[in-house]
Amino acid sequence: MHCLPFLFVILQAQKAMFEEEFVDATVKLAKNMIFECMYPGLGFISQAEWFKMTVKGKNSMAIFSPKHGGLIRADYISKIRFLNSSVTANDISLFFHNASKADLGLYLCILHLFPHGPWEKVIQVVQSDGFEIRVPSNSHMVSEPGKNVKFIFQTHKSSPLKHVTWERIQPHQIDHLTYCNLNNGKSYGLKYQRKILTSCSQEMTSSSIVIHNVTASDSGFYQCCLTTNTGENEIFVMNLTVTDAKTDHQIVFFMAGGAALVLILVIFFIVICYYCRRKRVSRALWDTQIQSSKNCTRSEVLDHFQDNQEEDIYVNCPVFSQKPTAR
Repeated sequence: MHCLPFLFVILQAQKAMFEEEFVDATVKLAKNMIFECMYPGLGFISQAEWFKMTVKGKNSMAIFSPKHGGLIRADYISKIRFLNSSVTANDISLFFHNASKADLGLYLCILHLFPHGPWEKVIQVVQSDGFEIRVPSNSHMVSEPGKNVKFIFQTHKSSPLKHVTWERIQPHQIDHLTYCNLNNGKSYGLKYQRKILTSCSQEMTSSSIVIHNVTASDSGFYQCCLTTNTGENEIFVMNLTVTDAKTDHQIVFFMAGGAALVLILVIFFIVICYYCRRKRVSRALWDTQIQSSKNCTRSEVLDHFQDNQEEDIYVNCPVFSQKPTAR
């Protein structure tokens, strides 16, 4: 009986620890997958390593050192490779191919930073048809590259908020950007490849995040999920489009090139039509001249024939004497 209170304390501690465990990204199981692990800040990275989380512990998959390079463990040498051919110290993303249901589960990326210590990112692979947004977006924002983008969501719930979560939704992956626990006033910036700023304070009625220096790769759907103390949920979806300056120039270039090509074709068509018309006119004139020439020749022959008929014909005949011939 005395063990029951002690057991209850342990269960509560485990529950609290579980609540503090977060998955930074959720990836859809596919034959080919990409596990992103990019450190968004500054710092000297002495070593980085990938692990597969199992019931028994952590199973090392790959290791990277700026001094010694990358190494794939024997059990995974036929299934994974570093995404970039030249691995850099702040990007040790993995390319996972020929995946199966046996590869479902949790994966851990650890970067050892000086002087900050270890930096970890947890990725969960789940079996899903996709993570497309199934509700219409509440707002659409368009931004230029290099600008700072701020998303704000004002709740309509009267009950105090308990949890606030911001996510980026893609068809193959969900990136968990921030998590705010309003009961203790703590904000957890998750391990997204871009630095995200957020607000977290008790009794707040709105939530916001800021993404600095956005690029075209930041385009997509962003979702805010609110949970009140009474268990009510509210979802806000924002669609962000970041225009790419290079793409805009290419579009203008292609449009100008297309217009020039159309103009050239029109000019070519006009020249061809003019040439064909001129050729038909020249041929008609030529046929007219030939016909006139034929008519003139025939008329001259006829006139000559008629002139010859009107002329008098004289014949020299010998004159015979009418006297009888003497016998």
